[in-house]
Amino acid sequence: MHKTSIITIAGKPGSGKSSTSKGVAAKLDYRHFSSGDLFRSIAAERGLDVKSANQHAEKESSIDDLVDQRLQEIGRTDSDIVIDSRTAWHWMPNSFKVYLDLDLNIAAKRIIMASDERQTANEYIPEDHEEYVEELQQRLDSEARRYESLYGINPYNTSNYDLVIDTAKYPIDEVVDKIVDAYKTWLAQ
Repeated sequence: MHKTSIITIAGKPGSGKSSTSKGVAAKLDYRHFSSGDLFRSIAAERGLDVKSANQHAEKESSIDDLVDQRLQEIGRTDSDIVIDSRTAWHWMPNSFKVYLDLDLNIAAKRIIMASDERQTANEYIPEDHEEYVEELQQRLDSEARRYESLYGINPYNTSNYDLVIDTAKYPIDEVVDKIVDAYKTWLAQ
């Protein structure tokens, strides 16, 4: 396998994908790209919030197609980049693939606490913890159905990844360090 200087980071909502991928990129002096930001931007242009966009995408793949085309282009042309994406590992099999895991109860608490920032991302965050846990599970189920239908993959299957970290166990700086160390070891092998 020809390894690339691309790190793909996937994981559950609230697991710290964005913050972690930005931290890893900064530590390695790599660029950062978020397919979630691109997905939300395209959804907003179409007047959809994240939940509606995910439901819409189960039936109509145009948003996913645009995001996937960009990911495939990055995989062909870029290097020294960290990508926060649920499917980049699939499009870039020679990348160092990381999965950030997190219990949905903890995820809901984290996201609700940071909800002011997330509201601007065109995403409704209920204040009720149990309601939001249920919404997060529905989102995961929707995405799993969608990716299975489109590509025959499950981005939540941890066997797809080179490194799996439960982010409830470590502060973000330790998660970043663990990824950087494992990536350097992987490159050297």
